[in-house]
Formats: sequence, structure tokens, C-alpha cells
Amino acid sequence: MGDVAPVRTALFEKHLEAGATMVDFHGFELPIRYSTIQEEHLGCRAAAGLFDVSHMGFLAFRGDGVKEWLSSVSTQDVTRFEAGSCGYTHFLDEGGRIIDDMIFAVDSEDLIYGVPNASMIPIVRDWLTTLLPTDGGVTITDLSRDTSILALQGPNAPTIIDNALGEGAYPGRFKCKELQKNSPGITGWIQGTGYTGERGVEIFVPNNQAPKLWDLLMEAGRGLGLVPVGLGARDTLRLEKGYLLSGQDFSWPGLNLGQAAGVPEGFLARTSLETNVPYGVNMGHDFVGKEAMIRNSDPDVGWAGLRCLGRGPSPRVGHEVHSSEEGGSIIGFVTSGAPSPSIGLGIGMAYLRGAEAGDTVYVQTSPRRRIPAEVTSPPFI
Repeated sequence: MGDVAPVRTALFEKHLEAGATMVDFHGFELPIRYSTIQEEHLGCRAAAGLFDVSHMGFLAFRGDGVKEWLSSVSTQDVTRFEAGSCGYTHFLDEGGRIIDDMIFAVDSEDLIYGVPNASMIPIVRDWLTTLLPTDGGVTITDLSRDTSILALQGPNAPTIIDNALGEGAYPGRFKCKELQKNSPGITGWIQGTGYTGERGVEIFVPNNQAPKLWDLLMEAGRGLGLVPVGLGARDTLRLEKGYLLSGQDFSWPGLNLGQAAGVPEGFLARTSLETNVPYGVNMGHDFVGKEAMIRNSDPDVGWAGLRCLGRGPSPRVGHEVHSSEEGGSIIGFVTSGAPSPSIGLGIGMAYLRGAEAGDTVYVQTSPRRRIPAEVTSPPFI
């Protein structure tokens, strides 16, 4: 970021009070951990975790026919989603390559909210703006700067949110609504989504309400195992569920960011079909990049999980994946990897050529060592 200081979210002081170790993440000063990654990870899986994800974007798409328009520019058929429901989609360029992925939430027939990834907010906003109807019937409003986002995740999350904001505050999994009237006076939007695979919510509030909401949730979670969680455990939680990470598991070449260490040039320029994410792509409608996606997808390559077959160094970004323990050919590269706190072994994600679930492959974790791993279909737990 050069000499530009990272942005501090409205919860910066709350993080310091909780003993967080802060880092610069895509230009935002955010907690990497409060205690340890393993403790926070397991705490979220067993009970509940509270995350500051205010670095994520928040866009409002408005207008008559907004569902039809969003369907035409994304891999998901948004017209099939009723008011009060959420979905997941990719946006493709004209060559069929993924620009970014996004969770969307349907408020009504003429209002949809979207949550693009942190570093991609202006890219996605500007790309979609070029695709707006010429008659001005659909508009995009960027609410990101004025909005804080808190994610409450874990099996106890529904109870905690109801304790904090009143019975019925929890909307349900992949459901959404305006926050109901509550005695603390918190206003905003809530949706049953998140990046951990657990039950939970993401809550969107004005920046000046974020510290109060943080305190309310922490108090409501007292005795229910709630812990604050940083970016480190957020990554291992999403990895165990096999969720794509924008910029790491795919990267739009239009950004001209170069390559991750060890990954060949162009390796992360991927189509939706190559990511093997069935819930984000609906082939029953037309959308920008569809034909190019079909034409340019390599049918022999797919994104797959790697579960190490024993203890040892975990897969990491850029590690080669080989077909045999010695010699053999390189059949792919790891795009995400880490020790799994839940299963006690190394796990990873990789684009592999010619591999199927159940195959044993070998991850080059060092110049002299290959670790055997089983090819799997996520999630890992």
C-alpha cells in the first residue's frame, strides 16, 4: 500500500480491547488473531465466533427488472430467488474467466444487496456499471464506506443473535431481512450467510452502531462460548468447507497483479466450470461470458480437495502436486492449504489435471519431500 495508512474499521478500538494482533489486510487494519488461530477456529466450530468483516463490500442494486438484469450478468439465475433469500454467484468477463464471486440477498422485486470481496469492490462495481441497462432502469449504489459488517458464526449463533436483538432476529440459513425493531435500537440488514460453513449471520449496520452491536453480541454470548475470531481462523474455517478465496483460488487476469509464489503465469485465470462449484452456476439461462466459459474450460482440469494421509508439512499455496511419489508428472498446483484444526491433518485445494476423488497424489512440500494426499470433494468436515 506504499505510504498510505490502512483503513481502521469502526471496531478498531474493540479489537485492541480484546487483545488483537492487528495486520494490514487489503488496505484495512484488521485482527489476525486474538488468542491463537486454533483456539478461535475450534471455538467457532464448537460454540460461536464473532468476526469484523467490514472490509467486505456492500452494494445495492435497484430498479424495475433488477433480478432479470443481475441474472444476465452473473452465473446464477437470480430470478429463481424469492424475496428474503440469498444466493451465491460468479461474474465472468467476456472470455468466460471469473472476475469475482459474490453473495447476494433479495430484499424485493426491485432491490437486491450484494457483498463483493474487499479488494474487488471498485472492480466489480465498475464492471457491473458498464453492463447496466442504457435506459437507466437499474442503478448501483455503493454503501461500503458507510457500513460495518459483523459476522456471528457457529452452532450457538442463532441463540446469541436472538438474545441480543430479540426473539426472531435470526433469519434462517441463506435467508435475509431488515433488522426487526429491537430495544437497543440497532438498525440495518441481516442475512443467514457467512464464510465458515456454520449456522450464523452477517449483520450490516451504520458505522456508528458497530461498537454497540459488538458489545451486545459479546454480552449475549457470555456463557455460550462466544469468542472473537480473527482473519487467521477465518481462513482455516473457510478452507475446511472448501470455499473459494478470491485472488488466491482464482484471480482475474485483468487485475495485472502477477502470480502467487510458485504458481505458473495464468494458472489462476479460471472459469466457473473449472472451480467445480455447482451451487454458484445455473446453466439454464444466458449470462455474460457463458459461451466463452464453455468453450475455454478444460474438461480434464478441476478444483479439488487434498487431505494429507499422514502428519507432516501441510500443503501451501504454490506447492506442486505430482502423480507419483518419485518422478512422475506435475498434475497441478495448490491454491489454498493449511493444517486443519478440526481433523488434525494438513488439507488443501488445488487445480488438478486428470485426477479423481479417491486418487492418491503427492504434494511437493519441500525440495526433497513429497507428502501423500487423497483427492477429495470438499467439504473436509
